[in-house]
Amino acid sequence: MIRKAVKEDIDTILNITKACAAYMIEHGIFQWNEHYPNRLAFENDVERNELFVLEVDNEIMGCIVISTFMDKEYQPIKWLTKNKNNVYIHRLAVHPKLQGKGYAQLLMSFAENYAIENNYSSIRLDTFSQNKRNQKFYELRGYERLGDIYFPKQSEFPFHCYELIL
Repeated sequence: MIRKAVKEDIDTILNITKACAAYMIEHGIFQWNEHYPNRLAFENDVERNELFVLEVDNEIMGCIVISTFMDKEYQPIKWLTKNKNNVYIHRLAVHPKLQGKGYAQLLMSFAENYAIENNYSSIRLDTFSQNKRNQKFYELRGYERLGDIYFPKQSEFPFHCYELIL
């Protein structure tokens, strides 16, 4: 079941994202760190009703943010659609011990269906240039790579921006 997250879910979500960060760092992918993702980001997501969790047997397995807010870092990208009716995916995470079971696919399908049902024109997201697994994940779902942005607190390497027209 996928549902909107509540504040009481944030500690569990942070445990998942910290495990993901440690796993990625172990594998030479410096995408998440001690600065990101953080409690404040998830608290803001809950306040805006944009954070969703995947529960299996009453246990949170992963999360995803479906936002209508365009970060300023995205402004230079030449998007495929106009900047007025889009959703942005952030902080998709599944605990490393649970990866490979299709949970990320479920969360992305949920986000895509949410965007279609709410008549958005596209879904936009970014993923780390050094994370080839994520790039393949999005490309196989039909997302088109458009350009690069930088988050200096996270990495010296760029993040690739993707968009899927609905």
